[in-house]
Amino acid sequence: MKDLEALRETLLADIAEAKDLAALDRVRVTALGKKGSVTARMKGLRELDGEARKAAGVALNALKDELAAALDDRRAILDGAAVEARLDQEHVDITLPGRAAPEGRVHPVSQVLDEIIAIFGDMGFSIAEGPDIEDEFHNFEALNIPPEHPARQEHDTFYFAPDANGVRKLLRTHTSPVQVRSMQAHGAPLRIISPGRTYRCDSDQTHTPMFHQVEGL
Repeated sequence: MKDLEALRETLLADIAEAKDLAALDRVRVTALGKKGSVTARMKGLRELDGEARKAAGVALNALKDELAAALDDRRAILDGAAVEARLDQEHVDITLPGRAAPEGRVHPVSQVLDEIIAIFGDMGFSIAEGPDIEDEFHNFEALNIPPEHPARQEHDTFYFAPDANGVRKLLRTHTSPVQVRSMQAHGAPLRIISPGRTYRCDSDQTHTPMFHQVEGL
């Protein structure tokens, strides 16, 4: 531990003389790495006794803190110098025209739905909408689809887990529940179309689990 001050001066000088970040990191490893000079002295504390170990430990910890602070300061200086060098080498001509951003397009499904709505709107139809999450009454029973019908089985319909009352919600399999809800709300006569998403357990080359329907009433 007698040469601790000399080691401190040497390491601080090496940090101050580091020309780039790579050189600075080499100094860090040389001092504080697993096999660094300061690390080796920390491991040597076990060979000391009592007050000597305590005093050496305090001195080494102070040295580590001083070196860490010096490394951070030098790293900040080198980082700033690297940015300045890059700014000197790279230039942007602000008089050049900007790059045009690509224009968005309406999705084909949305476009077709808008066209259908416009056509039926000209013929006096109103647009009716309903929830994607339905109950079995509006999706099946009100449409005379009995409990034993294949469409009500889980291999055809997406069901949610039953609630506290044992009632199961489902993702609507068609937009027909919108017709039921419209008749319940407004009675007859009606002239509506019900465009929207529907969901079924179909998934192959010609089917997807979600698709669109438009029904008229």
